[in-house]
Amino acid sequence: MMASWLETHAPRQFSQLAIPANIIENLQTAALQANPPHLILAGPSGVGKTAAWRLVARQILGPSWESTTHILQARDLAKRSGAMQTFEDFLRPEGKTSSDTLVGRASLDSFDANLTIAKEGDIAPAGIENRDLHSEGKPPVSRIIIIEDADHLGPKRQPYLRRMMETSSSTSRFIFTARSPSRIIDALRSRTQQIRIPSTDKKIIIDRLNEIVEEEDLTPVRGIIGDIAHVSNGNLRRSVFLLELLARKKSLHDRKLLQNLVASTTLVGIQNVLEEAIRGRVHLWQWEKQGGRNKRVLKGALGALDTLMNEHALEADDVVNHLHKLLTTGRLLLADEILQEILVALAKCDVNLQRSMHGRIQLEEFLHTVKEITASNSN
Repeated sequence: MMASWLETHAPRQFSQLAIPANIIENLQTAALQANPPHLILAGPSGVGKTAAWRLVARQILGPSWESTTHILQARDLAKRSGAMQTFEDFLRPEGKTSSDTLVGRASLDSFDANLTIAKEGDIAPAGIENRDLHSEGKPPVSRIIIIEDADHLGPKRQPYLRRMMETSSSTSRFIFTARSPSRIIDALRSRTQQIRIPSTDKKIIIDRLNEIVEEEDLTPVRGIIGDIAHVSNGNLRRSVFLLELLARKKSLHDRKLLQNLVASTTLVGIQNVLEEAIRGRVHLWQWEKQGGRNKRVLKGALGALDTLMNEHALEADDVVNHLHKLLTTGRLLLADEILQEILVALAKCDVNLQRSMHGRIQLEEFLHTVKEITASNSN
């Protein structure tokens, strides 16, 4: 399978991050410390939070960083039953009653770090390995726990984390990412250094896309790179995704094709979400083989919604706008009575979004309402 440009063109050095220089300096300074802090990387979707923590982890842990970097996507916990058990299993691999925790485990990597040789071309993000800066003193940090979208942890799981951080080993660190850090409890925030990454400036996006264009030996029509930066609205990840999609479709020669692509791919995804709900398939779990292991995957309307929001970096209000456009343009063959009821439900969802910080929950309630509307009208 061909690797995504988001992977192949990911930054390898702190200096390559498409974020302001002062924030790069803060990240690098934190990662180079002998006793690095726990971190919260905050900012909108697609601005480079994941790229940033990957560089921080590589810098702190050295060339073998991936073997002792553990990742939990907190947003996924909101979509499954037994979420607390999943959370506890992640942090306590030997079971709830065991005193052994992921945080407290010492890694052999911390003892043989000096024996680990970086692969050719793998240079420390800061240009120098931490082991060459801090050769004496306390054991180095050897394990990093990443909690992505930590603002979705909820009120039960955050205090659990706080207690674990209080008793954590000196050789482990937490890095949290969040769009809304205010939803993380004070007890966690007070134990971390917060670094906020703003929406990516349009000029920075254009410069980064031009670098990729040169590396991929592309010849886009004049103006289309600026167009991609404009429709990405500060979301660097979305801009790279759109550039790659246009390049693979050989559509970089016509600026109108970008507009058509953005409109069509989003509407097709939105239509799939709504049609799944109309069929009554809002929550649908399936087993899929991923990496040689069976994994329970969310499908149906909610699975399609999550895929759409992640791939196109859509917020909940974007989804509502696209749903309204879909319902009012006649693309769906629905009876007038059903259509009107769904539009009323969408209007209520829109109102609730303005009062809630949990956009996905409001969209989930709307999809369940669509299921109920179509079921009641088919009886």
